[in-house]
Amino acid sequence: MAPLLLLGAMLAADTPPANPQIDYPAFAKLARDLQPIRDRHRLSLAQFQAMAASGKAVILDARSADAFAAGHIAGAINLPLTDFTAEALAEKLPDRSRPVLIYCNNNFVNNVRPVVLKSAPVSLNIQTFINLHAYGYTQVWELADRVDFADPAVRWVRS
Repeated sequence: MAPLLLLGAMLAADTPPANPQIDYPAFAKLARDLQPIRDRHRLSLAQFQAMAASGKAVILDARSADAFAAGHIAGAINLPLTDFTAEALAEKLPDRSRPVLIYCNNNFVNNVRPVVLKSAPVSLNIQTFINLHAYGYTQVWELADRVDFADPAVRWVRS
């Protein structure tokens, strides 16, 4: 038997039971259901900055702590996506109805540390948007523009 056929037969025979703590079909449905909402919740840099300046919204940077320390949009708070839990989110973002502004590496044209481009289908904005909604945050707004962090309008700061 060819090695690939043998491997396929072995995998089919030993399919592990479903893990109820990992639900890909629910994730895929959530992503599909959220697409029209995300389409309406994308902002230009001017809109993003105006919403941030209103004092009603919080800017959330879900990149790693190291990337955040190397530079971020002024006023942003950091909670890496890998640290999202109900408890961590409740501590950083206690009001689920408060507007949350998000951005990621792929919003920048620089493509240098700390904003090296990610693969577009798995950019952090997509994951962050879906995850925040899954945890009950319904007012998530995403920076749509590609900007240069050296542009003063971006209000980029280094820790």
